Amino acid sequence: MTPFSPHRPLTGRTSRLAATLLLAILSLSPAISVAAAPSSPSVVLLRNSDYLDALVQGIRTARQSVVCSCYLFKTGTSREDQPRLIADELIRARQRGVAVTVILEEEGRHPDELNAANHDTAVLLRRGGVTVRFDSPWVTTHAKAVVIDNRHVYIGSHNLTQSALARNNELSLLIDSPALAAEVTGYLDRL
Repeated sequence: MTPFSPHRPLTGRTSRLAATLLLAILSLSPAISVAAAPSSPSVVLLRNSDYLDALVQGIRTARQSVVCSCYLFKTGTSREDQPRLIADELIRARQRGVAVTVILEEEGRHPDELNAANHDTAVLLRRGGVTVRFDSPWVTTHAKAVVIDNRHVYIGSHNLTQSALARNNELSLLIDSPALAAEVTGYLDRL
């Protein structure tokens, strides 16, 4: 019997996660209307470059914490470099007293472009007081998630690269759910 068998009821954390995902799917469908209970998560679909604006706004308004996990965070030096804008906002948040942690992928083969880009960004962030961790070089962490103030979860396909933020077709969600934020943060803490 599979974990999600119709003959086996969902319980505990699995049930809450399934309910959150179902609400997210239902809220994205224009043909279905869901009456939201006060504790129901709100979900916003972030297409392409909408993600950048939403994430920057979230970081700017963060009061307690930002936890970010990204496979590739590739900052440049130009004023138009959108990943650099995010890095600068993370540093400003840290300078305001917000606890900021960034978890980056480190692949087992050295040197490679991904490791170089992530390590360059780590140097920039650390200079600004941001806590940066790397995952195990023998496990690929492909998660792209940000949790702000233990409530707002940004999750989807966006890497923090110029192409992902400005040119690619990308799709992510912004979910306002303390319960989901706790689950995502717990998962990221184990990386």
